[in-house]
Parts: sequence; C-alpha cells; structure tokens
Amino acid sequence: MRKLGLGAGTALVTGNMIGSGIFLLPAGLAVYGRLGLLGWCCASVGAMLLAAVFRRLATLQPEAPGGPYAYVRRAFGDLPGFAVAWGYWVSIWCTNAAIAVACVGYLGVFFPALANDPVLAASAGVGLIVLFTSINAAGVREVAAVQVATTVLKVLPLLAVGLLGLPFVDASYLWAEGSFEGSAFGAVTAATTLTLFAFLGVESAAISSARLQNPDRNVGRASVLGTLLTVVVYLLGSVAVMGAMPPEVLADSTAPFAEAAGAFWGESARPIMAGAAVMATLGALNGWLFIQGEFPMAAADDGLFPAAFARRNRSGIPFIGIALSSVLACAVLLFKFSDSLVDTFTFMMTLSTLSALVPYLLSALALRRFLKGKSQGTAGRFLGAVTAAFCAWVIFGCGGEVLLYGGILLGIGLVLHAARNTLRSRA
Repeated sequence: MRKLGLGAGTALVTGNMIGSGIFLLPAGLAVYGRLGLLGWCCASVGAMLLAAVFRRLATLQPEAPGGPYAYVRRAFGDLPGFAVAWGYWVSIWCTNAAIAVACVGYLGVFFPALANDPVLAASAGVGLIVLFTSINAAGVREVAAVQVATTVLKVLPLLAVGLLGLPFVDASYLWAEGSFEGSAFGAVTAATTLTLFAFLGVESAAISSARLQNPDRNVGRASVLGTLLTVVVYLLGSVAVMGAMPPEVLADSTAPFAEAAGAFWGESARPIMAGAAVMATLGALNGWLFIQGEFPMAAADDGLFPAAFARRNRSGIPFIGIALSSVLACAVLLFKFSDSLVDTFTFMMTLSTLSALVPYLLSALALRRFLKGKSQGTAGRFLGAVTAAFCAWVIFGCGGEVLLYGGILLGIGLVLHAARNTLRSRA
C-alpha cells in the first residue's frame, strides 16, 4: 500500500482546513463586528490545542487508524467509540456539503447565473461532489497529487491578500460595532463557534495514520505544522478582508475575498482571487472525500460500522463508504439550498462543527485517560483538560436549532447501533 510522506500529510491537514471556511466566513462574521476577529483568535488557540492533543495521542497510540474514533474506543469502549464514529461521520458529509456551497458561491463570479438560480447552484454543488468522488475512487496517488497541487495554489494567493492587502485596510471597518444584539460574551462565543469550522481537519493526519510513513512521528508533525500554517494564513487574510469593506456590505457578499482583492488592486484582481478560492474549496473537497472513506472504513474494520464500509476497490479505496457519504452530502445540500447561500453555508458549517466537537472533546478526555497514573503525564493531562473545556464552551455556542438537529442525528445513530447489536445477538 502506497504511503504518504510528511509533506503530503501536512498538505492533507492544511488542505482540509484551508477551504470553504476562510473564503466565506468573513461574510458570516460581519454581524459581530470587531468581536468577530476576537472569535478568530479564540478559535486559533483552540485549533493549536487540538493539534497538540492529537500529536500527543499519535505518540501514545501510533497505530490507530480512524484518529479520534480509535483513541476514544481504546480509552472508553465500544459505545463511546461508536458515538464518536457516528458523530464524526455526520460531520464529514455535512462539511462536504458546506464546501460545495462555498465553491458554487465563488464560481458565481465566473457564471453569474449560479448566484441567481438556486436550482442551478444546487445542481452545480452536486456535480462537484460527484466529480471528486470519482477522483477519490482512482487511488491514493491521485488524491495526494491533487491535494498537494491545490494546497500550493490556494495558500499563495491567500498570503498575497493577507500581506499585500494590509496597507489598504480601513481600521474603522475592523473596529465597527456590528449588528449582533446579544452580549459581548455571546458574540465572541458565536464567532468562535463559526470560525472553528475553518479548522476542522486538524485531525486528518491522525485519521489517515495507516496511510502515513512513520506515523508515530509524522502524524504529530503534520498536525502541528499544518495547523500553524493555517493559523497564519487565516489571521492575515481575515484582517485584510474584514478591513476592506463595511460590515453591512461584507455581510451580503458571496465572494468576500474576491471583492476585497478587487477593492485593493482593481476589478481585474477579482476573478484571480475567485479562481484561487475555487481551487481552495476543490482541494478541501478532495481531501474531505478521502477522509469520508478512510474514517468509516476504520470503524468497519473494528466491527462498529457495517462491513460494506471496509470493502476496497482495485485501487485499495473504500469506495462504498465514499459513495454513500457523498449521497448524504448531496441530500443535505439540496435540503437547505432554498435559503440564501450565506445562510445555507452558516447552518451546515455550524452543524458540522457540532458533530466534530463531541469527538474532539472525548479525544481530549482520552488523552487524560491514557496518561492517568503516569508520573510524567501531568502536562498532558492538563492539556487534555483545557482542550476539553474549550470544546464544551464551543458546543454551548452552537445554538438551540443546531443542537436539536445534532441531537436528532446522534439519536438516529444510537438507535441503529442498538438495532444492529440486537440482530447480531439473535443471529
């Protein structure tokens, strides 16, 4: 089986994180004004905490394909392991739906009909998911090549906006009040919840540990390096974009980075940045489709998911898991696309974040369990406690509607798990 090196592993982490989140989030955060940037900072700290947790877990459990799921199952047993596997799997296909929505938003710069016709936009989103499902079916070599190329093509334009756009920033836009009507704490909590979506993928190397060379070293290195690069790119780019337009204008933008580039360097820069955004979202979609096959495959290998998820095609790819997840992603996309693009994206990314936060929280607690009673584990246990507290805070910030939908999806998973166990016991 072909193995990925440190560079490809870091590209997988960075490529999965730098995608739809950074390119549409400035519009979603505009309502919070200056507190939106504080939310970015809080989410960045949380992402680095999570990267440190997964680095430590990879050292303690180097052979653990499935990442968060495998760690939690080994620490707490099958039922918590299944809850994490189910919740994270839901998060993956919700993430892919959100990424497809963001990509369609930037394609609207080149094809204006996509911005005005919901049916056409939804069809385009479904088409993108189908296309990259086919690419993932071809094999690991093809996935890695696409991931490395798209990561380079999207990081460089983002850095250009972040660095070269800073002289054009209007500080009054950054320091605007925003239109959020709640408390400052509520605004920061909500902004942190939204921005954490942009860091989903910090665990990508851990999930794909079976595909990485020297996983005991490279999983942790790829997680930390990929997250650090992402934090730098995000903060620079967000300051530049949020300082380029008044919050009330930014809030209605479906392509904020492209519009910021146009404000900085003229209208000719707008399609160039939109093209970079398209590459970014396509790279993220490619990487997350890879993960949506690897993750349920690991759970199926352990007997917690149906065996069909573990079946490989001739290229060694668990295509059934990828295909079924893609069908569900398309269903979620079509279900919410009657709303505005930004509202659709915001809902799906918040639901995706909630579905990933429970695995993150339990992974932090798993680190504490693995280090319990070890004389040199004090720092690791403290890291696990702080990270778990951060995850609990962000879960609180997801809001009632998203918590309701997340609870329903988790309940469905637990019912299916119980029914499957009942059928097994009777067989």
